[in-house]
Amino acid sequence: MAQKIAGFRLGIYVFKDAEVIDYAAPYGVFSVARRFDPELDVFLIGETLRPTQTQAGFTVLPNYGFNDRPSMNAFLIPGGFGTRQELHNGNLHHFIRQLPESCLLTSVCTGSWIYGKMDLLDGLPATNRKEPDRLEASNFGKVPIDRLAEIAPTCRISRSRVVDAGRIITAGGIASGMEMGFYLLKRAGYDDAFVNEVARTMEYQKAYDLYRTDIEVARHEAVTADSDAA
Repeated sequence: MAQKIAGFRLGIYVFKDAEVIDYAAPYGVFSVARRFDPELDVFLIGETLRPTQTQAGFTVLPNYGFNDRPSMNAFLIPGGFGTRQELHNGNLHHFIRQLPESCLLTSVCTGSWIYGKMDLLDGLPATNRKEPDRLEASNFGKVPIDRLAEIAPTCRISRSRVVDAGRIITAGGIASGMEMGFYLLKRAGYDDAFVNEVARTMEYQKAYDLYRTDIEVARHEAVTADSDAA
């Protein structure tokens, strides 16, 4: 287990048509975890501070905009219909490239497309959603994990629930944000007893037990996500 990082902060990016569960699930895990350690922090980041309409009209107000450059230990990109536009969002790409090396780059579902588009997944394992919707399963669409392979041809595609490639951690599946939240607690140095207590309190213990070993950890040098980010 990594040394515990005091005051670990998770910043979650929200954008037009981001999938609600993708960002709400890891946010919820950290929200409950804060009952046991109030030093943990989680917040939303938007391109600006304007209200952001995510999937199905669910509108949220970001805590920070890109210009605020908040200090954080991990940055998370959710998936959703909006990732198609975010692939070409130069402001987002610039923001990510300006983050310090100590800041983990994480994603849920199709959020990993962004890192692939930025060539950050070259030579690394990563995952994405594996179950298509009706359009994606038809001749007019493409399964998201297959599109990741197309966007990042030198990425090694993994079908694991969570893939830890060092600085970059990806999760596949709309609800995999739960596992991403739990895994980030472990990367922050919290032990199994702490994470299990969070899962139990959320009445998610059985599901957590099912997925807790569905994790691929690539060999990498230890990443110290200290709190002097940005």
